[in-house]
Amino acid sequence: MSQGKGFGFGLGKMKELTEAFKKAQQVQQGAKQLQEELEQMEIEGQSEEGLVKVVLSGNQEPRRVEIAPNALEKGAEVLSELVAAAMKDAYDKSTETMRTRMEDLTSGLELPGL
Repeated sequence: MSQGKGFGFGLGKMKELTEAFKKAQQVQQGAKQLQEELEQMEIEGQSEEGLVKVVLSGNQEPRRVEIAPNALEKGAEVLSELVAAAMKDAYDKSTETMRTRMEDLTSGLELPGL
């Protein structure tokens, strides 16, 4: 009968697991903080010439739309295109911001066995 084997993994593995759990908790805490930051952020997108501006929160909730008075003179069809372009710009910027912040949060994270 062998002694001191426990469940088949030694203290080294146990230490790795403990470190992994600590890092996971840090990431979870960081993710919560990041979510709060994103909610407070304002990311602006705009159409060409800046005639229409769309502002989203960092987690892509619409905040406001600003339309320059001379944009109205361009007609409904062009105005629709300008609004769509500004929305896409804001969406792309917010997506990039979220991706970058998540990469910062998880950089250096090495979980054993994953």
